[in-house]
Amino acid sequence: MIFDRESTQSNLDCFLHCTTPTVKSQFLPKSEIRNLNRLWHPWERENVEYFTLGNLWNCYDEWSAYGVGVPIFLNNSETLVQYYVPYLSAIQIFTSISSVNGLREETESGDGERDSFSDSCSDESYGDKLWRLDGCSSEDGGSEQDSLWHVNNRLGYLYCQYFERLTPYGRVPLMDKINGLSRRYPGLMSLRSVDLSPASWMAVAWYPIYHIPMGRTIKDLSTCFLTYHTLSSSFQDMNPEDDIGRPEKKRKDGEGISLLPFGLATYKMQGNVWVSGNCGRDQERLLSLLSVADSWLKQLKVQHHDFNYFTGIRRG
Repeated sequence: MIFDRESTQSNLDCFLHCTTPTVKSQFLPKSEIRNLNRLWHPWERENVEYFTLGNLWNCYDEWSAYGVGVPIFLNNSETLVQYYVPYLSAIQIFTSISSVNGLREETESGDGERDSFSDSCSDESYGDKLWRLDGCSSEDGGSEQDSLWHVNNRLGYLYCQYFERLTPYGRVPLMDKINGLSRRYPGLMSLRSVDLSPASWMAVAWYPIYHIPMGRTIKDLSTCFLTYHTLSSSFQDMNPEDDIGRPEKKRKDGEGISLLPFGLATYKMQGNVWVSGNCGRDQERLLSLLSVADSWLKQLKVQHHDFNYFTGIRRG
């Protein structure tokens, strides 16, 4: 069999590459650039590239129906393709009031105020910016109207959220879940990445279904993955791989926007198929991505069921 992968790619590299969506993008009209939230988009740019959430989900359409194939090299020099199906594990969409004026009736009441997002600085690294949530809840900020405005203006308003709790066998693939949720939250199809707060994110669970050629049982191929992705254009020019020593080729304008995972968790990882590449650095990389995901959830004060299950945290 012939595999389309670079010889220098490890199996972990290949999984992350194959499961990263590259979304069709557009350029924001110059007349709209001046109206962007400067707390979320502090940089002066001549061109602002963005994508719609509807185009993001299109990347998962075929994967949800047939799975995505990941070429894998085994220790005995055998090669195969493992197929994974994506499932929506969690999503939180924060946006500004102006972006959801026509959608507010679709939003659950009582979920509008959340923790504040600290001011962003243009010289911050991806990791630094990720953690600039000050952890002060709206309840702690007092009842003053100006204080409440300040909180919501920085983090945004929670338009919708979803956390999957069913067992893998009871779930529907990601595209089916999004189609269902969008009937209640139409903004899941129409909102743009420039409309979203930096606190907007999603997690995708990847479960293996089969491999080609078939006929062998390999424990390592039962590994499940949980990838974390930011959804806001605030992170568009920040590559999460840069913080862990794996710079990628710089994307050119108009090539589409790739949502590389900033965090990762695994379940049922056995053997060394996923950690043997890059001279052992993949093990450190997995730990780093796990730590980033854990920190993100703590900063948002989120209990993510799949993350707790994958990492062995059991809560009553």
